[in-house]
Amino acid sequence: MVQRRAVTAVLAATVMLVTAGCSSGGGGSGDDGASPGGGAARSPAPRNPGAASTPPAEGSVKVLRTVAEGLDSPWGLAVLPEGGLLVSSRDAATVTRVDEKTGAKTVLGEVPGVAPAGEGGLLGIALSPDYASDHMVYAYMTTESDNRVVRMLYDANKPAGEQLGAPDTVFKGIPKGMIHNGGRIAFGPDGMLYAGAGETGDRGQAQDRKALGGKILRMTPEGEPAPGNPFPGSVVYSLGHRNVQGLAWDAKQRLWASEFGQDTWDELNLVEPGGNYGWPVVEGIGKDSRYRDPVAQWHTDDASPSGLAYADGSLWMAGLKGERLWRVPLNGTTTSADPEDFLKGAYGRLRTVVSAGGDRLWLTTSETDGRGSPEKGDDRLLEIEVS
Repeated sequence: MVQRRAVTAVLAATVMLVTAGCSSGGGGSGDDGASPGGGAARSPAPRNPGAASTPPAEGSVKVLRTVAEGLDSPWGLAVLPEGGLLVSSRDAATVTRVDEKTGAKTVLGEVPGVAPAGEGGLLGIALSPDYASDHMVYAYMTTESDNRVVRMLYDANKPAGEQLGAPDTVFKGIPKGMIHNGGRIAFGPDGMLYAGAGETGDRGQAQDRKALGGKILRMTPEGEPAPGNPFPGSVVYSLGHRNVQGLAWDAKQRLWASEFGQDTWDELNLVEPGGNYGWPVVEGIGKDSRYRDPVAQWHTDDASPSGLAYADGSLWMAGLKGERLWRVPLNGTTTSADPEDFLKGAYGRLRTVVSAGGDRLWLTTSETDGRGSPEKGDDRLLEIEVS
């Protein structure tokens, strides 16, 4: 266990819970967690009689082991079906395979064309839905001119450092900036690729349906607008976002997104096609019928959320500035109890959380991203058990 700060296993959190509906929404946090916060209000958790099984109100987190140490600005994380984990380095622009049993690290290669700066660089990664046959790794990357999605052939039979093929551009033209680049990508249960695109500090993009910034995008694996998208001929799936860095689907294949707010509220949103989540008109719960309200919100000191995963009936959200892991128990499309926080201050900033199957999660820290206070061994990949 890292002796970083006094650890509180569970902090009865200051969170406001709301029913998912048609009101406000907003952003993510002054990105990667550099904005003020404060105490939060809280309302009773809403009930949803139509939901299936409901997790208990109180959960638990147990760190089983530190899988690997010495990771450089880890950002994306993908689980290989043949064993091992791929980790992207935002600043080094490399992809590394970590042996989940021994912690041994093998650099697959450096991704050419990445231009790390500020919050940009080599960000999210995801495996092709046909990975078993095509061995393609998708990545969201910042270049000198834009953010884009690329795919690369992974060949484990080649020497270390030469295992990634040249990047093939799948989709380009997403705006870039020193802040708010978004960057999380994930293939959904429908086989389509979803991407969180930040508004780069240019707030007007979020409400401009023709702009790509401040959106969640949905496309085919080839980068074309996905069938069934709400706006014909467009990859835009939802709008009014500030900086989405977490995407996850629950047991009923509903899409959820975690998002940075500015100075007041971070958000957890239930994402609907064509939904407008309000930024920059509203941040957090706006009770404005033009926009969708978040299902839960946090003051930015308590969260500044990045990665998001679903396990054991709850969503699990990694906090950067908040330096903790949030558990959000679900009852259908609402929360069933107040969110709880775990690991507060124990490992510093937390970036990415991914399901490891069953009641296990993979979790990465983010102390080497320029906003942390790195200690010996940072950054780390952890295996945790949750309930």
